[in-house]
Amino acid sequence: QLLLVESGGGLVQPGGSLRLSCELHKETWNYHAIGWFRQAPGKEREGLSCISERDGSQYYVDSVKGRFTISRDYGENTVTLQMSSLKPEDTAIYYCNYGTFWGQGTQITVSS
Repeated sequence: QLLLVESGGGLVQPGGSLRLSCELHKETWNYHAIGWFRQAPGKEREGLSCISERDGSQYYVDSVKGRFTISRDYGENTVTLQMSSLKPEDTAIYYCNYGTFWGQGTQITVSS
């Protein structure tokens, strides 16, 4: 059984920063990476970033490279997405993902 609990969403002005956290509650580790996705209104869900469970290597989609940073804390069992230089087009519901498991989503709105 796996439960992903996200936190950290909210309203932020363009150019601002937010930090998302995903707390993992699970009994077995079967997948190779933990990632963050987002879904904007009327658009498909898109992958943003992931971090390898094997070696900590990170992947970022081009639209967030240089602005978002993913990190893993094994002690706290969390995955964090630090977001900066936020743009209105970053407005979406953000989801944590591990294999076939998804968090409940957290809304981020970038607006002045």
